[in-house]
Amino acid sequence: MNKKHKDKYIMLGLNIAYYRKLNGFTQEKLAEKLDMDRTTISKIELATCGVSLDVIFEIADLFEIPVEKLFFFRD
Repeated sequence: MNKKHKDKYIMLGLNIAYYRKLNGFTQEKLAEKLDMDRTTISKIELATCGVSLDVIFEIADLFEIPVEKLFFFRD
């Protein structure tokens, strides 16, 4: 992960956590649906690791939202 974009990764992680909770998913349930470890979901949400676009697209599909919603960073 590029430290220059750390704030953007943080906002992305917060958005993923927001939509996960809005849809009633635990980190474990989301991880299961994405065939990932729960710790990986935690790291994505906490912005301690990067995340591929493929995973972003899968998350958006799962929550039935346009992918751009995950990249809408509120002030």
